[in-house]
Order: sequence, then C-alpha cells, then structure tokens
Amino acid sequence: MNPWRESRVRRLGQRLAQGLLDRTHLGRDLLVLFALTGWALAVPHYGSDFVVSMALTCLMYVALATSWALFCGTTRYLSLATAAFFGIGAYTSALFIDSLGWWPVIAAGAGVAALVAVVMGSAVLHLRGTYFAVLTFGMTELIRHAVTYWEKQVTGTVGRVLTVVPERDTIYLTVLALAVLAVAVSIVVRRTRFGLGLMGIGADEQRAQTLGVNTRLAKIGGFALTAAFAGAVGAAMSVRWTYIDPATVFSPFIGFQTVLIALIGGIATLWGPLIAAVVFSLLAETLRLQAPQAYLMTLGLLLILCVLYLPGGLASLRWSTFGQWREDTRAWWRELRRDKRRDEARENAT
Repeated sequence: MNPWRESRVRRLGQRLAQGLLDRTHLGRDLLVLFALTGWALAVPHYGSDFVVSMALTCLMYVALATSWALFCGTTRYLSLATAAFFGIGAYTSALFIDSLGWWPVIAAGAGVAALVAVVMGSAVLHLRGTYFAVLTFGMTELIRHAVTYWEKQVTGTVGRVLTVVPERDTIYLTVLALAVLAVAVSIVVRRTRFGLGLMGIGADEQRAQTLGVNTRLAKIGGFALTAAFAGAVGAAMSVRWTYIDPATVFSPFIGFQTVLIALIGGIATLWGPLIAAVVFSLLAETLRLQAPQAYLMTLGLLLILCVLYLPGGLASLRWSTFGQWREDTRAWWRELRRDKRRDEARENAT
C-alpha cells in the first residue's frame, strides 16, 4: 500500500477509535441547503410550466446522484443499478397508488427497492471494480426483462396507466423533499462512524476490517440507502408520465446519467452532484430535444475535460484553478517554442 493511502487509513482509524464526529463546515452546509431549498420552493409560484418541469428533472437527478455518491463515492464501488431501483419504485407506485395513497406509496417504493438492494448486495458486494459494475448492470437488465415477461405473459399488458395522478405542485414538492433529504442525509452520514467506515472501505477495505469496521454490513447498508432514495424518486416521478413501461422506467440512460452527473460534479464531494445536476438539466432541456447528438457529445466532452483537468469534479473548481491552468498553458507554450528553436538550431547546424 502506498504511503498516501496508508496515512489516510491511519487518520480514519484514529477518528473511528476516538469516536470523533467531523463537524467541520456543518453550519455552512446546512445554511446553503436551507437557502437552496427556499429558492426551489419559490419556483412553482413564479416559474412557468417549462421552468417547473426543468426544475423537477434537476431535483430528480440531485436526489439520485447525491445518494449514489454517498455510497459509491466513499467506498469506490461503481454501481450501475440505479435504473433498477428507480424502475422498482415506479412500478410499486403504479401498482399500489390507487389503494395506498400518495405518501405510503412513496415509502413503499423506497422499502421495496431497499429490500432488493439488500438481496442484491448480499450476492455481489464481495466483488469490486469491473466485476461489480458489470454484475449490477446485468442484474438491472435481468429485472427489466423479468418485469417485461411478467407484463406480457401473466398480466397480458405492455405497460401501466396511472389513473390517480396528484397535482403538479404535489409531485414537485415531493421530489424536492427527497432531494433535500438526500443532501441532508449525506451531510449527516459523512460525519458519523458509519460514514467514516464507508470512507475506510474506499481507502483500504482490509485495513478497515482490522480497525473494527463490519465492512459487509456497512456496504449492504450503504447500498440499501442509495436504493431507497432511487426507489422513492422512481415512485414519485412515475406519475409524471401517467403511463409507464419497463423500457421507460428501467432505462439504462437513467443509471448512466446519474453516474456521469456524480463523476463530473465530484464523486467524493457533497455539493458536486447538485452542481452537475443543474448543469445537466440545463443542457438536457436546451440541446436534447433539438440536437440530441450534440447533447451526448457535450456530455462526453464534459467527462473527458473533468477527468483530464478537474479530477475532483466541478465542485473543485476555484479561481486558483483558472490561474493554474493559465500557468500550465504558458509553460506548455514556452516548452513548445523552446523545442521549435532547438529543432531550427539543429537544422541550421546540419
């Protein structure tokens, strides 16, 4: 293990052993969350239907990406199962909204998705890296095809029509509450022993075990927490479409875009997924309908630029970053001119 990782694991172990909770910048984070929540609450009253729709999409990805980063950003497990949990929540809503009502069906969507995550996590969370990512994606496709088979062969339907649809403001406020809750939970969990245990798993899982972290239960708990938010968001967003089918709610694009938002925003940061969700929502509404290829190319370009020049994501962007880029550009230009003069000198010498 390299010295940087060893020192990081040692610091995490000391904090776990002493039972210290990191409350650094806690007041600032809560104040920012409160201010953003107040701004979002005002959108339905002053914005048009288009603005509300765009804000709803933004809040949806804030909840999905923040909850995804809470587990995957700390443990370094790349999960591609977000679409599965989102679709499970959507179908739970479609099946039981008539009998249960609005808020119970949101809770049911979260509960069913978390239960599936516990079963799935117990089977695959002992793997890491590419194997874990491929298996979670494969399980997502398995669930999608299983639901499709059930719909066609057993119920004799292609999709589900939701006859009980709440008002626009009810849907908006519900998704807003889920987004705020996802950020608040992320703020709290990152400052608890459970959150420190997840970070320890990401730094060195074997060393975290020697420090007393029950890594299996911690991973399953974090995975289920991510799934619960995805299921709740799926249950809330399903009524926006009024008609759902497996291809729509289990779409791999939902899972991939959630991962891209977290990566571009900053997978290990608190506010990175929120910042990237706003950027992606604006790009989606601006480009996706009129120029879908340009939208996809823009996503790819953003990912490449962040990987090359902003490994910490958009959340790590500071004024000093631009200064560093300027200095790097000048150094590159000086080096290029120096090489050119050297080549000219060699040609003249020969």
